[in-house]
Amino acid sequence: MRQFRIGYRTLKTAVGSSISMLIAMFLELDYFSSAFILTVLCIQPTRHKSFRAVFARVAASSVGLFFAFIFFELFDYHPIVFGIMLLVYIPTLVSLRIQDGFVSSIVIILHVFDQGGITPSFLWNEVQLMAVGFGIALLVNMYMPDIERQLTAYRHDLEACYATIFCEIANYLRDGDSAWSGKELVTAGDIIEKGKALAYQDVQNHLTRKENLHYLYFDMRERQYEIIERILPKITSLPKLTRHAEIIADFTEELGEHVHSGNTASVFIQKLEEVKQDFHSMELPKDRKQFESMAAMFQFIEEMEDYLKIKKEFIGFKTKKNA
Repeated sequence: MRQFRIGYRTLKTAVGSSISMLIAMFLELDYFSSAFILTVLCIQPTRHKSFRAVFARVAASSVGLFFAFIFFELFDYHPIVFGIMLLVYIPTLVSLRIQDGFVSSIVIILHVFDQGGITPSFLWNEVQLMAVGFGIALLVNMYMPDIERQLTAYRHDLEACYATIFCEIANYLRDGDSAWSGKELVTAGDIIEKGKALAYQDVQNHLTRKENLHYLYFDMRERQYEIIERILPKITSLPKLTRHAEIIADFTEELGEHVHSGNTASVFIQKLEEVKQDFHSMELPKDRKQFESMAAMFQFIEEMEDYLKIKKEFIGFKTKKNA
């Protein structure tokens, strides 16, 4: 059985729509219950979407009043005229890119149809209804829950997955076998997807911000994830229980122990250069099998170098850790 839970957006919808209808009642507006509907239609998951929604609905409703005046006053307040008007009205909204406000505008147009005429007092009533309905929705949408803690938790969980993956690679190179299920790889992919989505939502909640450090972080980890996916199948072709494998295992294990949100990739790029120098000082391969193994190791090193360069480009979070 799924746990019953009331989300913050549901709560904002219930509270905001009730407040807007109470205000409309207090102002003694005609069709005061429509303020409730207008607010419900404007509740959005982010501040940026909220402003876009209000703009589209105000614009669409204004255009709707104009079309209602032209068609109903020139022809008749009749359902058939209403239908003919929609044939022109809907494409107009689409061309103006404010089609998201269609449903809200229909509420206003229905008021015109029900009224059977447009007067200054009626127009003032509709303006107040829109101001209350859309205004309360905008105010309520200014509250957004703090998602910093969740984003930080995703970061730490992802780094733990990466650490485990690198340590398992090191164990395989040393022991020649591994009982690792690979679940951390699947978990890491899921965390990256959720983290990027949540970080993008955070961007949308800051009207003047186009991107944030969390989004850049998960984007960076996603690019590294693609490299990890490429190197894992190659691990099986690397020589086990040899001096070469031990050097790579030591490097990979140390890298796994220092996966964090800061930026010390330069340190490990230098260590990788030392690994290369160690390889160059060793004996050349004596047969085809050793040659293929050596080639596989250099491919692995090149992939790890790209992995570290991606991290080096990232500005990094402030962290108390030094590596």
